[in-house]
Amino acid sequence: MAAPRERRDGGGSASLWAALLLTAVALRPAEAVFEPMTVAFDVRPGGVVHSFSQNAGPGDKYTCVFTYASQGGTNEKWQMSLGTSEDSQHFTCTIWRPQGKSYLYFTQFKAEVRGAEIEYGMAYSKAAFERESDVPLKNEEFEVTKTAVAHRPGAFKAELSKLVIVAKASRSEL
Repeated sequence: MAAPRERRDGGGSASLWAALLLTAVALRPAEAVFEPMTVAFDVRPGGVVHSFSQNAGPGDKYTCVFTYASQGGTNEKWQMSLGTSEDSQHFTCTIWRPQGKSYLYFTQFKAEVRGAEIEYGMAYSKAAFERESDVPLKNEEFEVTKTAVAHRPGAFKAELSKLVIVAKASRSEL
């Protein structure tokens, strides 16, 4: 049986730069037909599984879905930003808490894309805020597949503040 392929930056700066460049190109508003959009939503504690989804691209070609369960505190305002490249072949989805750090205890999370396959995915325990930088989760805390970035049961330490996905249009069979 073949080992699962890794689809995230394991610390290599070349992959990170490629993902950042791809994100910048995908979110370029100057010539894009489909403008990037940001939608606010509440992340609610209580231990119940919740989902939030948003469509983007021509004919709502892509969908980003954030499914989670969390405990503690009160509702937090989060945002989901979506964008497509000018040729609509690349799609980005970023889910984050604009204040940088979530005070909720996440028991699970999964960010998945439909209509595309993930080329880069990353999860962060702390999102950049003011002079602070993003703090990535440890590699063993989450996994990236062709369509999702999700927690690893037993390894995830319950801190989540940001998810980033860059995906390419799925090939359609004729």
